[in-house]
Amino acid sequence: MKIGKDHKLAEHIERKIREEKYSPDAVIGEIKEKGLEFSVSICTKTVYNYLDKEIFLGISNKDLPIKKAGKKREYRRTRQVALNNLKGRSIEERPREVEERSEYGHWEMDCVVGKGRACLLALTERKSRQQRIFKMPFKTQRCVLDVLNRLERQYRGKFSSIFRSITMDNGCEFLDMKGLEGSIVQLGKKRTRCYYAHPYSAWERGSNENQNRLIRRFIPKGADIGKYTSAEIERIEHWMNNYPRRMFGYRTANDMAA
Repeated sequence: MKIGKDHKLAEHIERKIREEKYSPDAVIGEIKEKGLEFSVSICTKTVYNYLDKEIFLGISNKDLPIKKAGKKREYRRTRQVALNNLKGRSIEERPREVEERSEYGHWEMDCVVGKGRACLLALTERKSRQQRIFKMPFKTQRCVLDVLNRLERQYRGKFSSIFRSITMDNGCEFLDMKGLEGSIVQLGKKRTRCYYAHPYSAWERGSNENQNRLIRRFIPKGADIGKYTSAEIERIEHWMNNYPRRMFGYRTANDMAA
């Protein structure tokens, strides 16, 4: 076997999968993208074969982020109106550049919940898949507004060009469209533009959904988010923004946003 001739490569793969929570494909893709040199080269399929045969000493299939390929989830495509959000701006009104991911600055927003009251506010940029994650004490409109207000103060005049639009579901924590859009730095002006997906249409925020799965590699369902520190949340965000992605030729979200 090739891997037996290069212990350095084996150790690299084991460390990336076990400690850094990479998928086998991300490990091999990063090696090629960064031009890392080892005495032998193997493909993604070979790594999976070695895992199935328990060739590696420090990792097994149990260490993979996705244990097995499940049934592909089917989404019910609907145009049902959200009765709790009749005044919200529909996703159908989004301009073409948002739909086509041709312009940076259009985000999807969602809450990641666990056991307890604390939750995460997760924002995903549609073009680059760049991620921002914020811990909130409660899943409320006030907490969501506090996060956006803090971001606007941080970016000052640049906020509107970084967060051109935000698409979200019709959860009660997102229903204050006027508050979400209104600037606290330039009173009377809008800082962003909000759009709401149709009910039961998670596929309309597919980038958010996929990014939430990456968060779950570190914070499993049912975990008490309140026990995670801000530093730990920042490390997860940093990991996601520097994770090599096949869709970008194994470049990272930060690479794509640069």
